[in-house]
Amino acid sequence: MSEAPVLLSVSGVNKRFGGLQALSDVGLEIRQGQIYGLIGPNGAGKTTFFNVITGLYTPDAGTFVLDGAPYEPSAVHRVAEAGIARTFQNIRLFGEMTALENVMVGRHVRTGAGVFGAVFRTAGQRSEEAGIRRRGLELLDYVGIARYADFQARTLSYGDQRRLEIARALATEPKLLALDEPAAGMNATEKLTLRNLLSHIRDDGRTILLIEHDVKLVMGLCDRVTVLDYGKVIAQGTPAQVQRDPAVIEAYLGASAAH
Repeated sequence: MSEAPVLLSVSGVNKRFGGLQALSDVGLEIRQGQIYGLIGPNGAGKTTFFNVITGLYTPDAGTFVLDGAPYEPSAVHRVAEAGIARTFQNIRLFGEMTALENVMVGRHVRTGAGVFGAVFRTAGQRSEEAGIRRRGLELLDYVGIARYADFQARTLSYGDQRRLEIARALATEPKLLALDEPAAGMNATEKLTLRNLLSHIRDDGRTILLIEHDVKLVMGLCDRVTVLDYGKVIAQGTPAQVQRDPAVIEAYLGASAAH
């Protein structure tokens, strides 16, 4: 059985903040349909690398190829147009809008009625808006919170707000779903629900890049993992390979993880 094609290839990434070399020659390769984990101790550079990939930071050097085409991570909207949708560690929903409206906002990235259609409410614009609403409801159902479609986002539980963020990201029809610590602040039940949802998304053929502090979640969910320490890659491979790597054990996981 042949390997899936490479969806995202990143190589030679360097990033400096003043006198601090935050990233040194960092890269990874994510294949279609994988959940790919990015981990490391605090200050390892994983958030910086994640922010470079998703256009929040502009790298000093690096090569970026998504689905066979180069892209320039110089702005978040350009990365979104290229096909990468991200969530943030701190939830960034429109609290006063309904859950459905939040997802519809995400969907508008991929629509085309334009200003004229919006102002004059053309037949094309009305049809497109109905389609956006229908797709929004489908995505809320997909992540398991359809019953909250008309609830203000701020009234949802923490775990459900996380799922709403994922639904909004999926509304952009991304090639790569990039999740920034989605399990942060979750209890055990919410983490299990999240794990099941991410497995479901992968099983449906989507590709996920996951930055996460919960090592147990990463090791139980991801197909491959990159470990950073002091802005450099110290290990890459399957979870089993990474857990056995002496450099990882020393830097991050602790000796007990090797057993």
